[in-house]
Amino acid sequence: MHDPHLHPGLRRRAFLAAAGAVTAALALTACGSSPADRAGADNGGKPRRGGRLRAAFAGGGAAETLDPHLSNLFADAARAKALFDKLADFGSDMTPRPRLATRWEPNAALDRWTVTLRDAVFHDGRPVTAEDVLFSYRRIADPEKTYRAKASLEPVDLDASRATGARTVEFRLKRPTAEFPNILASFGAYIVPEDTGKFDKPVGSGPFRFVSFAPGRSALFRRNDAYWGGAPHLDELEFVVANEESARAGALLGGQVEYAHELNPATARAHEGKGRIEIVRLRNSAMQGFVMKTDRPPFDDPRVREAFFLIADRKELVDGALSGAGEIGNDLFGKGYAHYAAGLPQRTQDLDRARHLLRQAGAGDLRVTLDTSPVAAGFTEAAGIFRDQAKKAGVTIDVRTGNKDSYWKDILDSGTLASYRSGAMPIESHISQRLLTDSTTNATHWRHKDFDALYQRLQSTKDLSERNGLYERMQRRLHAEGGFLVWGFADWIVGTGRRVRGVAPDAPANTLDWARFDTVWLA
Repeated sequence: MHDPHLHPGLRRRAFLAAAGAVTAALALTACGSSPADRAGADNGGKPRRGGRLRAAFAGGGAAETLDPHLSNLFADAARAKALFDKLADFGSDMTPRPRLATRWEPNAALDRWTVTLRDAVFHDGRPVTAEDVLFSYRRIADPEKTYRAKASLEPVDLDASRATGARTVEFRLKRPTAEFPNILASFGAYIVPEDTGKFDKPVGSGPFRFVSFAPGRSALFRRNDAYWGGAPHLDELEFVVANEESARAGALLGGQVEYAHELNPATARAHEGKGRIEIVRLRNSAMQGFVMKTDRPPFDDPRVREAFFLIADRKELVDGALSGAGEIGNDLFGKGYAHYAAGLPQRTQDLDRARHLLRQAGAGDLRVTLDTSPVAAGFTEAAGIFRDQAKKAGVTIDVRTGNKDSYWKDILDSGTLASYRSGAMPIESHISQRLLTDSTTNATHWRHKDFDALYQRLQSTKDLSERNGLYERMQRRLHAEGGFLVWGFADWIVGTGRRVRGVAPDAPANTLDWARFDTVWLA
């Protein structure tokens, strides 16, 4: 998920799920379902209590874990959300929403933030306290470990941060951080009880309690009647593993599960509106594009980068590589998210202008290698389509298919042009993790001290309207000469049985309402 995700991490692993059969856990009796926006039509919109919902996800075999700080797969993340809570989580526009925290308040310098916790309890009855928060964050930041949220917590001085009351934490930061609430909502930043050492029988504060777990096969959780957000409608929630998309779709159609995560566009087209299952499209869940290395030929010349922006026929890429399940991009991350520069003109294909720019740059007969891999849906298809588009501008693209197990590491530093994708994250996180001189996942090698200075100025600016102006200024520059050719944004597709209610229709993967089973019920 982060870098899910998000860093392309979580998505990356989910798409890499090895082919496998539906586990024996899928051989249970059927229940049905339907998404939240249809609930009022046949059930008066009134939730009904009871029943067990079975949700099918791609799994990771023995690598699966209930340690929420190690979550790497979508299945891990969904289980963590059921068992644990974060201080905040992201809404569909990628702004942080309160969860275990009820409020966060900065000092004038934006380098100290006081976070107030709600009155919540863990599954064993202990209250969630400020010490639990500090323990959890210090565990995540352990330099000897590789917990997913570690990079997000980097601005926090956890040695200096302290509890100022049973339910108040003063976070001291290494520098002004206006967007500090994004840290509270970071992927994997879950709160666990102080001194937790193992997760064979995990105790959290989430809407469901642990019952059983068989890595690579299934997990069973039961309703937490003491949940601070209100007890879930379901009696039980079962996660089952089905690695192949066809296995998840087949289990849903056959009534062995009521929820199937990550279906492909062909499955959605075949069954949408046909009455057997419901298709829920989670819009803007994944950015799709290419990265150009801005520090090496030919892409060290901004005219060549602009030419490649103009070569792309975005609609053809969305239709061909995503089977139409998405919308076109404009060479910027975060369409539909807070601070997105929606006012910039939509870039369209202009082959004449592209050829002119290439001639100006002395690259009229350019030949370049495009690295791609079956590591993510649509990658190889998009590479082939873009190769054919470039040919019309006189550019020869040689498509090189890499090893999916090492692809993300390989393209970070090597090559010049590569297929790329990212899941949901705030635009601020995209900038800090991918576009600063010292960013650890800077795949475009965009390194400009004046751009870094704009980011630091943004983080030191308390006034939101002034910050929005800085976001737009940074995005204008990236739109004009950056290294991300963002051609589309893919839908994430979930299938449910016809009796399921409460599945949020517009929740990108990794956000608060994605895989949020405490609001789901069976009609």
